[in-house]
Amino acid sequence: MLTVNHHVVISEEDLNETFIRSSGPGGQHVNKTSTAVQLRYDTSRADHLSEAAKNRLRRLAGSCMNVDGVLMIEASRYRSRERNRQEARQRLSALLRRALEKPKPRQRTRPTMATIRNRLDEKKRRSMIKRRRSVSPRED
Repeated sequence: MLTVNHHVVISEEDLNETFIRSSGPGGQHVNKTSTAVQLRYDTSRADHLSEAAKNRLRRLAGSCMNVDGVLMIEASRYRSRERNRQEARQRLSALLRRALEKPKPRQRTRPTMATIRNRLDEKKRRSMIKRRRSVSPRED
């Protein structure tokens, strides 16, 4: 069982783990053992995720999620299969936690009078500089 938060728990049957050979340094160990893990989670079958949460997850996951809604996380940082497995599960859990957070709606605010005044003053200043360039061309 993978616990995401106190409401969401993912069963082992929903997770598909494949162990592959890791790339990078490690010498003969890396060439002989399959320590990297590819963790797949099919979000289209996830009942505990709302449609809005699935959309947020799709945006957050980016290229880690395919068009069928299968999220794939690959972990190969450690030399140990178990540590890579734990890291992949932690990354999946963190990603799901972020997707489950509802974004806070933006409160529209009006700019202050001083901000408006400063912006207009700066526009006038720039306008004056440009006008002076065109009115009195330099004579050499």
